[in-house]
Amino acid sequence: MLFNSYIFVFLFFPLCLSGYYGLLHVKKAQAAKIFLTIMSLWFYGYFNLSYLLIMVGSIVFNYIFHLLLSKNPDKKLLLLAVAGDLGILFYFKYFDFFLSAINGVFQSSFALLGILLPLGISFFTFQQISFMADTYRGEVKDCKLLDYALFVSFFPQLIAGPIVNHDEMLWQFRKVGQERVRWERMAEGFGLFVLGLAKKVLLADTFGAGTDYGYDHIALLGRIDAVLVIVFYALQLYFDFSGYCDMARGIGKMLGIEIPVNFDSPYQAVNIVDFWKRWHITLNRFFTKYVYIPLGGNRKGSGRMYLNLMIVFLLSGLWHGAGWNYILWGAMHGVLYVVTKFWQRQICGGKKQQDRLGEDERSPLGRRVSGKIMTLVSQLMLFAYVSIAWVYFRAQDIATANSLLAVAFRGKMQKISLDLAECFRMDEFWYVIKILHLDNGPYSRYILMAVMLAAGLYLAMAGPNAAKRMERIKYRTASAVALAVLMVWSILTFSGVSTFLYFNF
Repeated sequence: MLFNSYIFVFLFFPLCLSGYYGLLHVKKAQAAKIFLTIMSLWFYGYFNLSYLLIMVGSIVFNYIFHLLLSKNPDKKLLLLAVAGDLGILFYFKYFDFFLSAINGVFQSSFALLGILLPLGISFFTFQQISFMADTYRGEVKDCKLLDYALFVSFFPQLIAGPIVNHDEMLWQFRKVGQERVRWERMAEGFGLFVLGLAKKVLLADTFGAGTDYGYDHIALLGRIDAVLVIVFYALQLYFDFSGYCDMARGIGKMLGIEIPVNFDSPYQAVNIVDFWKRWHITLNRFFTKYVYIPLGGNRKGSGRMYLNLMIVFLLSGLWHGAGWNYILWGAMHGVLYVVTKFWQRQICGGKKQQDRLGEDERSPLGRRVSGKIMTLVSQLMLFAYVSIAWVYFRAQDIATANSLLAVAFRGKMQKISLDLAECFRMDEFWYVIKILHLDNGPYSRYILMAVMLAAGLYLAMAGPNAAKRMERIKYRTASAVALAVLMVWSILTFSGVSTFLYFNF
């Protein structure tokens, strides 16, 4: 079931809210948790019943090991549990990739199985691995089956994260029924949901139409077209994934559950280290706690630290998808991350020491202007690098990615494709253009694309994100009307409904 669908907005979630709070109203907290768990299972099973059987089996498997590790924190039990989780993930997500790699290296002809990937399996698998590791460390105690099942299956963040920890969620599930409905949190949750929905259906899907056209017609693109397609996908992915996470947090708040922030304006970062503190925050946290630190972190010297960082980014690439293009994407981020870390530790550290020996002769105004210019340049350079890396993330294979990049850097300089511009023709805006008599100009077909691109770049690279907007919003009639209009507008676009990009991971 999709957040951006009629069945969710008009049936599932109203039923979920009314049933959940109805049970809480009559002091049936345990029944409310059971109801929420059942609704979560319905939400997941709606996509495919076989998906539900896999997830339920995974929950039972891991809960048994949780009980065993609680009584006997044996490392062998932990390794067995993790091996079971990774084995299931490997079979569904990587087995065909493994067979194709063997066929390529040894010129064999093993038939690929065409295994259907269960939605969200990477997310709930990593979430359960972290739970097992924390149980082994003695950080999780006395977790009941119902709380664990709800922890894994809680529908707002089940399919595409965030990847939550036990210490963020279990205490909230245990407190269900102990707090009254907080209408301010309900209103904030609704606002987050609406803003996330708008990011998905109005921005991400619109940029997605241009992206799909570009990747399907690379041979027809000129240099500017190719550059635009690269930027479109960078914006599509951000608005799609962060929009989902905003909606997940909004739904959680309306249910009285706080879900952690997963995005903090990543395209406003000035270097790759800063970027990964802002993009998919919970995945970065998982790899730091359960891979980077166990490998030694930065405790075994600089060389080992840089190696550990590269391992983490290669694994991150592999986590995102079974393909060499994903591994290359991870390597690109890893190389820049290591170079940036080296620069910060070796060069910038020494420069700061030298700066303390003397005073900056520029005026305060000069320092501020220079600082803003350097920040903008750094931000743009990082965005360009990350966007190029996204090409390998989006393309079906490395060859396709290389083809698009070749056009972007060496293609013909020609007029922007009208077909590409037509991907941005939203009827409601085109009607306004016709009223203003702008539809007969030589560049009228490009107006909407230019407006959408400018709006997307501003929102992603300069404007406040959804969480910050909700912190600033004042609950008055004007803001309520604005959110209602945005909600209706978004719902009216459901006829062109599309899945979230991270459902594939």
